Amino acid sequence: MRMDRRDMLASIAGGAALSASPAGARAVAPARDPWRRGIEGQRIADLGDGRYRNPIVGGDHPDPTIVRDGADYYMTFSSFEALPGVMVWHSRDLVNWRPLGPALTANIGSVWACDIGKHDGRFFIYMPVLTEKRGFRIFVTTAARPEGPWSEPVDIGIDGCIDPGHVVGEDGHRYLFVNGIRKVRLSDDGSQAVGPVEPAYQPWHYPADWIVEDFAPEGPKLLKRGGYFYLVTAVGGTAGPPTGHMIIVARSRSVHGPWENCPYNPVVRTVSEDEPWWSRGHGTPVEGPAGDWWIVYHGYENGYRPLGRQALLEPVEWTADGWLRARGGDLSRPIPKPRGGVAGAAGMALSDDFRGSRLGPQWSFHHPGAAGLSRTRFDGAGMLLAAAGSGPGDSAPLTITAPDRDYAVEVSFDLSPGVEAGLTLFYNFRAFVGVGFDGKSIRTYTSGERQPWMDRIMPTRNVRVRMTNVRQVATFYTSLDEGRSWQLNDLRTDVTGYNHNTFGGFLALRPAIYASGAGSVRLRDFRYRALG
Repeated sequence: MRMDRRDMLASIAGGAALSASPAGARAVAPARDPWRRGIEGQRIADLGDGRYRNPIVGGDHPDPTIVRDGADYYMTFSSFEALPGVMVWHSRDLVNWRPLGPALTANIGSVWACDIGKHDGRFFIYMPVLTEKRGFRIFVTTAARPEGPWSEPVDIGIDGCIDPGHVVGEDGHRYLFVNGIRKVRLSDDGSQAVGPVEPAYQPWHYPADWIVEDFAPEGPKLLKRGGYFYLVTAVGGTAGPPTGHMIIVARSRSVHGPWENCPYNPVVRTVSEDEPWWSRGHGTPVEGPAGDWWIVYHGYENGYRPLGRQALLEPVEWTADGWLRARGGDLSRPIPKPRGGVAGAAGMALSDDFRGSRLGPQWSFHHPGAAGLSRTRFDGAGMLLAAAGSGPGDSAPLTITAPDRDYAVEVSFDLSPGVEAGLTLFYNFRAFVGVGFDGKSIRTYTSGERQPWMDRIMPTRNVRVRMTNVRQVATFYTSLDEGRSWQLNDLRTDVTGYNHNTFGGFLALRPAIYASGAGSVRLRDFRYRALG
């Protein structure tokens, strides 16, 4: 039996198990649900009938970059302030994706749009990193297998550039194209820049009356087909108005140009704010398992910017005159899957009993600082999270990426003296909502600030807390008896504005656990459940 939304909310408020209906709930006809539901009720792309529905990877997975290696596909994304970062994902059908592991476990800075590929039998990832002292630098890491281990990142010696795109030219030399659109020659092993950063292509420009964020040519990706190099570029700005971002194409017989613009530009663009996906752009074309062609890019779900930019898949065609052009049509409808692929596992569990011996792949620290990943310890009863900072904003919280519109999370805290710990929805240090506990009282935070007028006495060091995000309204509950009964926190917060267009940073709103002050908190029995 499915609950309608009123029954669902009654269940949450009454403290019923996340997967159970409340006692006395009335029977209702099954609601029409266009999604298949996978692990913990998360929506999954594969509809099981030869079709899929976007996104192929839900939640905040921006700037997708993809490489094919025989029957296998590997993809990664910008990770920005998250550590571990640059998670590598695997698929054999371009629709069902599962994470293999992170390529980055050392804190080298904020990682922007990467490029993954394979050359001379080794996989590589070029990653632009915003460093604290030297601004943007481009690093490279390599591995014999996408599962890793990945090498220690090496600074290749390029200042002030982002969005690398690797290519081997007709002259046999390796090059990176970067934002601008500019290019630089690399050493034969790809570990160093050996030439200047120089202009490569003056991108096609949209009409002046189009409503966009900025010209901002970025995200160059290159492929070779039929004697041409194809250069795929994003313009229009990555956020801002829904109609801003877009993908354009040019081609040349040489990586050194001259470049001819595609007559069908832009090949991908959100034309109207009524479309299901906004700000579509930053694409990588890829050949499907049976030889058809596709493009992977990102976009914001209409009305759900706090989820971040999600990974989308659209079919493309090669025209008679040798250009690629997207042909997905209405992306609110199911699309036939790529032919010839093998469906595999999709997604990952977000719940965690913390009974393992290391941090699960669903977790990452936000802006972890010098401590990096050293703040966790497992004692058999749960995971001990060491305190950092003075409150939720500067505590380098432990976060997960929520892939669903509506969801609930729960976790239990055992507090040591001197620590404040809590559960939040966290965008960045200026934008978060949640509740915290210090063993004496419960504190409430919204708009990145503590609300002292809402403090109330709660003299306990053992508490379970629940958060729901339903229709982009965050609600918090506390329990002193391990979830048998719940107390509603009076403040509920509309979180629709917690996104890049308000606070910058290109991030997403994430469930997060923090520990600040001194000492540590033991985390037990974290649960995630999609709702609706």
